Amino acid sequence: MKREVLRISRSHFPVTALGPGTRLGVWVQGCPLACKGCMAQDTWAPQAGVEVDVEALAERWREAITLGATGLTVSGGEPLAQPGPLRAFLEAAHRVRSEFESEFDILMFTGYELDELDEEQRPAAAMADVLVTGRYRVDLPTRLVWRGSANQQMILQSDLGLRRYATHVDERPEKPLIQISVGDGGTWIVGVPVSGTLALIDKALRDQGIETLGVSWRAPRRVRGEGEETVDR
Repeated sequence: MKREVLRISRSHFPVTALGPGTRLGVWVQGCPLACKGCMAQDTWAPQAGVEVDVEALAERWREAITLGATGLTVSGGEPLAQPGPLRAFLEAAHRVRSEFESEFDILMFTGYELDELDEEQRPAAAMADVLVTGRYRVDLPTRLVWRGSANQQMILQSDLGLRRYATHVDERPEKPLIQISVGDGGTWIVGVPVSGTLALIDKALRDQGIETLGVSWRAPRRVRGEGEETVDR
């Protein structure tokens, strides 16, 4: 049997800002769309990140469920840039969730519209209970929950998706749902901040005398340290 691997930027549990409840988040590496203003430019390069066996990733999903996860969120990057491995992972995720009596939804973010998908991408996209579709448009700000711009749509594809997300389609929270995660790789923001939030974070850090070597919502620049040139992300 062919071993399927999915190249990802990271996975994280618990995620509380990308879908209802407590979730396992998987950020797929590589994005050919490269939307202007994207907050995750570190996920664009197709050869960055790490390859993970889809069965090992499904085991992370099983473990997350035992720890209280109510759903799985797949983002990126562009998940549908790896349609074959993505489908294999989501098939495994479906098998895992069938082992439990409770319901666990799958939410996926893609920059594509449904009518853009090819024959390989469509089956992978169909395996999500809910899709958030469409390019990020910096010129179309929105307060719709889990959407970065007003053109993006939340598509409910299953009965579970309808039951769990129907009240969220037109939801506009008073405050953006944001989660801050700190780890060995640095500090990163989970969620979909409203327009202007990232600039405010930048300013707040500078006002506190905290220098950032790089942020994921700006292209890398060249910096020098210890006598040699390195790439700042």
